[in-house]
Amino acid sequence: MSSTDSPRGPIDSSRVPRYAGPATFARLPRLDEVGRTDVAVVGVPFDTGVSYRPGARFGGNAIREASRLLRPYNPAQDASPFALAQVADAGDIAANPFNINEAVETIEGAADDLLGTGARLMTLGGDHTIALPLLRSVAKKHGPVALLHFDAHLDTWDTYFGAEYTHGTPFRRAVEEGILDTSALSHVGTRGPLYGKQDLTDDEKMGFGIVTSADVMRRGVDEIADQLRQRIGDRPLYISIDIDVLDPAHAPGTGTPEAGGLTSRELLEILRGLSSCHLVSADLVEVAPAYDHAEITSVAASHAAYELTTIMSRQIAAEKEAKEAEGAK
Repeated sequence: MSSTDSPRGPIDSSRVPRYAGPATFARLPRLDEVGRTDVAVVGVPFDTGVSYRPGARFGGNAIREASRLLRPYNPAQDASPFALAQVADAGDIAANPFNINEAVETIEGAADDLLGTGARLMTLGGDHTIALPLLRSVAKKHGPVALLHFDAHLDTWDTYFGAEYTHGTPFRRAVEEGILDTSALSHVGTRGPLYGKQDLTDDEKMGFGIVTSADVMRRGVDEIADQLRQRIGDRPLYISIDIDVLDPAHAPGTGTPEAGGLTSRELLEILRGLSSCHLVSADLVEVAPAYDHAEITSVAASHAAYELTTIMSRQIAAEKEAKEAEGAK
């Protein structure tokens, strides 16, 4: 596919039933079928970094299965994301399940390759360990990035059982490595017990602001989205979503559930409120389908990924239009 070709979209559900055929994300073409893509949806079936329930290695494919019901037009953002930009399923990054350090290097290298084609990444985890190599790769291209981290937990702990790379440590490592813009870091949806007050003190020293799930409930999604937009400004933004940001009523299929979380509606509305931000890539992690019921968790995850993909597609289309207008002068 050349840069001038129209994007190839999902399989026509009026000709092939949604439950038939291979489960690519939103029934989109595979990357090898289109040759190039503007947004690569890529899975990372890795959960060696979990500290409680395992199973997120199966999350990417569960999200793909649940995404069969996604449709080409997104009315909430008034956009047809798969017509605005080429979006394709890039398959999975195969990482060593027995060696975390090697897996982190593999994920970073594969992300480098995909980003090197000019694509943005919509990554489906996998556990939250994978955010670190993805951020490393994105920072090589954009410099230190703003981060919005949707999660019940801080994920800025130092070590766990002496291990530096786990699903509870990626953002401390990212701050230490200088790949995050520490003037624009936010956790959203955090809640629940901590090991001690020092956890919050350490987190604040790294530059993170916190919007708790109770803040979202009391202040509302519009005010929260406005606050986040102001903090981010025009910086390149990376969004990382741990599905346990949702209450277990909305996302039972996850490894470390905490009561009192966001509703799926609140998460989707906050994401839609960030559509003007410069989203360079994103991930969605910690879907553990063995603990799910009736695809509740994976359906919510697929819709969150759809909103993020829509934001990226809209921005890619706007950037192309601006370049064409500049070239016509």
